[in-house]
Parts: sequence; structure tokens; C-alpha cells
Amino acid sequence: MNRTIGTTVRGIRTPIVKEGDNLIDIVVDSVLEAAKCEGFQLRDRDVIGITESLVARAQGNYATVDAIAKDVAAKFHGEIGIVFPILSRNRFSILLKGFAMSNKKIHLLLSYPADEVGNHLMDIDKMDELGINPYSDVLTEEDYRRLFGDKVVHPFTGIDYVNLYKQMGNGNIHIYFSNDSRSILKYTKDILVANVHDRSRTKRILKSAGADLVLGLDDILSSSVDGSGYNPEYGLLGSNLASDHEVKLFPRDSQYYVEEIQKKLLEMTGKNIEVMVYGDGAFKDPVGKIWELADPVVSPGYTKGLCGTPNELKLKYVVDTELSELKGEEVLTAVKQKIYAKDVDLLGQAESLGTTPRQITDLLGSLCDLTSGSGDKGTPVVLVQGYFDNFASE
Repeated sequence: MNRTIGTTVRGIRTPIVKEGDNLIDIVVDSVLEAAKCEGFQLRDRDVIGITESLVARAQGNYATVDAIAKDVAAKFHGEIGIVFPILSRNRFSILLKGFAMSNKKIHLLLSYPADEVGNHLMDIDKMDELGINPYSDVLTEEDYRRLFGDKVVHPFTGIDYVNLYKQMGNGNIHIYFSNDSRSILKYTKDILVANVHDRSRTKRILKSAGADLVLGLDDILSSSVDGSGYNPEYGLLGSNLASDHEVKLFPRDSQYYVEEIQKKLLEMTGKNIEVMVYGDGAFKDPVGKIWELADPVVSPGYTKGLCGTPNELKLKYVVDTELSELKGEEVLTAVKQKIYAKDVDLLGQAESLGTTPRQITDLLGSLCDLTSGSGDKGTPVVLVQGYFDNFASE
């Protein structure tokens, strides 16, 4: 019988997960219960995505601003230069509050006209009108206010982030604007690199330029402080606001969870199901120009069947070129034969033009993130079926 449906995605509701709960059992039981109630069957190479916050919550991977302050105070002994944070109440303002509580003078360098993920500090057209060169010009906070006004708000959140970040300190935060990380060395040579995806390059540039101490967000709370949560690989990267005095950190040991869930599902169903932990999706909003990915990676843990990139034919290219003379059942049969005979690696071949050359985990993580959302859907587990099928699958 011919398959009439390709990929399907289901958000799976789970109980409310708290610290200490058995996440492995909760995920497996929730998926099996959903399959029973909704009348669908699990199959080999189905994919289960688990949102990173569920893992971190079960671990109790939280830290207070006091723990952040204590770690920063121990690692920095003088004034601190913080370079290129993203503009976010959820992601960075609470961290800055902890940094300021270390009682160090802070020099905060913001990139412009936007941060690393596309949140704008200024209107780019007005910047052009004013003749500001973002490649060379360094602005003080006074310059910024004189040129762009006393209140410059984000178009979506309505937040003046410069004002918000100033409020995180007790008069000890000083703000500058530049796209050259080396600008911070005018004020201090002890630097905390706060950007996410280009952090290694920023660290390298600052070290080469003569900085004395260069750490990143990934170096803060990389180990526990007085029993706090921590992440040995990512530190504060991927953290989120939990309350006005606490953050939820990116989960630890994600690989353990995905492998144990896969193992238990195989024991209970006989099916080899792929499992991943996902955070932010990797996509860009075309209106706000914001790139969603503020986490250090889309997936901090996934089973081995999710490694690599898709190896797909571009059907419309094949149909419109070498199969353009065929019609009806002939073209259907020919397309299936092309799929059966395709090379193991189509990279660079004309037949794959227009397919998405991205990691499977990034594609699936984005799909899961869009499905579960970040609000009140209550589906922190996502089941994807048929993702690895193609037009020739029966």
C-alpha cells in the first residue's frame, strides 16, 4: 500500500517535571501513553525531542545571582570588561545583575546596530543618515543618547536595553558601543567575553591584543559554587531567567539521558527510536530580523542516528530536467528509481541543489522548538515520525 503521509509531528504532553523526578521514565511513559490514547504506532527511526529546560529542571540545574557574583569575584580581581552580550531580559540582564553584585566596576561593550542574534539598539537607516561607521566608530553612552535619543526601545519588547542594563548595577556599570572587541582594552585588560557563537574568535582577538585575563560566559559556573547548579561545558551559556534572583542553566549530561531513553524504548517497544535534547531552533524571523539561536548549540545531546546532514534529491529539479518528458505513472516510477539509485553522498551534485545543507539535529531541533513553543502549550516532548522517509518509502 502506498504511503500517503510524509513527516508528522506531535507535541506530547507530560506531567509537570520537578527537581529529582525520573525524567527517563516520564518521557517514555508519556510517549507510550500518547500512542495508546491517540491510536498511533511507534516505528523505527522515529525521533523524540525533549526540551532542554525539562532536563535542567529535573536535574535542579539552577543558580542564584549570589553564586554568579561569588564566582566572578573569585575569578576577576579588578575592573571587568564585558564584551558583546546579547540584548535580552531573559538571557543576560539577570547575569549582569550577578556580575554587578561582585562589586567590581564593569565596562560593558555592546555591538551595534544589533547584537549577535539581531536585536537592534538603533535604527540602521538613521545610523546611515548620521554617517556613523559601524566598522570603526566607537560611541560612548553620551554619544548614543545624543544621537538616538533618551529612550530607544526594542520594536518587539518595548525595552530600552541600555537603560535596563544600567539599572542592573549600583552605578558601577559603564556602557560603550563598538564592533571591535579590542575597544574594551582602553578601560581594562580583564575581559569577560559574553557573545555566544563567535566567542572563540573574540577570545583569540583579545588575547592577541594584549588582554591580561580573558574568560567567557562558558567559564562562569563551569563548576558548582556552594552547591549551585553548573555546566562544565557551557557555564552560563544557554541560561535563562528563572526568577529575579535565579537562572536555569543549560542541562548537563544530555547524552546520558538520550541514550537511556532510547535504550528503554527499545526494550519496551522493540523499535530503534532516535532521541535528542533540543533548545532554541536555528531560524531567523524575517520581520524582526532576530536569529532565534541564543543557546550555544541547538542540541546538547542526541543519539548517533541523528549525526550528519540530509542526503536528498531535489525532486522538482529532477522532474523539470531529465524527467521532463515523462508523465503519469512513468514519472512516478522514474522518480522512485532515481531515489533508490541515489549516491550515498550527493553533496555538490546538481540533483541536490536547493536542499538544505544543515545538520540534521539543527533541522529537527528547529522543528521541535516551533512545535513545543515557549509558552503554555504544555508539550515539552515532541514526537517526529517519517522524517527519514522519502517519496519512495512504502
